[in-house]
Amino acid sequence: MASFDNNPYRVLLTGFGPFGRFRENPSWLAVKPLHNTVMEADGYEYSSPIIHDDHSAMIVDEDGPRPRQIHITSLLIPMEYGAALAIVPPIHATPPMLPRHGNDSLPFIAPPEDGYDFVLHVGVAGRGPLRMEKVGHKLGYRLKDATGAMAPVVAQESLVAREITEAERREMDRLTILNDRVGNRPPSEVVDPMGPLRGFGKGYENFDDDLYTEIDVEKLVVHLKETGIEQVYTSMDAGHYLCDFVYFCSLAESRRGASNRRGPDPEMQDVTKVLGLQIPPVGQPLSTEEVTEAIRRIILWVCRTG
Repeated sequence: MASFDNNPYRVLLTGFGPFGRFRENPSWLAVKPLHNTVMEADGYEYSSPIIHDDHSAMIVDEDGPRPRQIHITSLLIPMEYGAALAIVPPIHATPPMLPRHGNDSLPFIAPPEDGYDFVLHVGVAGRGPLRMEKVGHKLGYRLKDATGAMAPVVAQESLVAREITEAERREMDRLTILNDRVGNRPPSEVVDPMGPLRGFGKGYENFDDDLYTEIDVEKLVVHLKETGIEQVYTSMDAGHYLCDFVYFCSLAESRRGASNRRGPDPEMQDVTKVLGLQIPPVGQPLSTEEVTEAIRRIILWVCRTG
């Protein structure tokens, strides 16, 4: 049996649950195989992960120092605003809390007491390259989730006057052409274009409307292209849907969690790194295996660059 470091990088991957014609969400198909696996941060980059059956078995190699290792946990988030608000904030609590059930029958892995080093949220967008999201948005959620529910109301102010962004339009088009229906609802019921302002209100007043990841996304994209992943680019708009909603929530909660842990010493605790990635449906153009490999390389780069 392989031995493991007692202080690995702890990485949390999230993917989304079923929605519309996706009985298995492509994002979950891509992150699920990495659950409970270990990689070496300074080891051979493209080798297969080691299945780590017992997270309590991590020890320092007695033969001498070895590269710090990376332990990965995968977590399924339902395509529901309410579920996102129930699951994401506890990820950044001290200690973090994960749901013990509803994770597609994967074994429960206890989160690290002092928090995750890196959280990567993976969602599905339309046909095309991987989209590395730089920013999460606080307001402007007008698309209904898999249950037909809307994001929380922030104010009764109408959004009619606000121009729909290109990313939002792509999300609307994608949601309304899933076999011409979403779930059992016609396309006309997917979007609420004339409703009140929705997003993050109470408890998030002190956060900016746009929160940016602290990861250097441009450098990461360059690295991925240099290692053979050409189908990737940066994005400034995750579409104001569940991917965007989870991303903003996680960015905000990572900052809140770090602030709570620091106390009077601002250098005491770093912010957990958070990144959002949107992938295409399977085969449009990337296979699930290609996306999973890209996710592995993203994790390796982020953990290596500190």
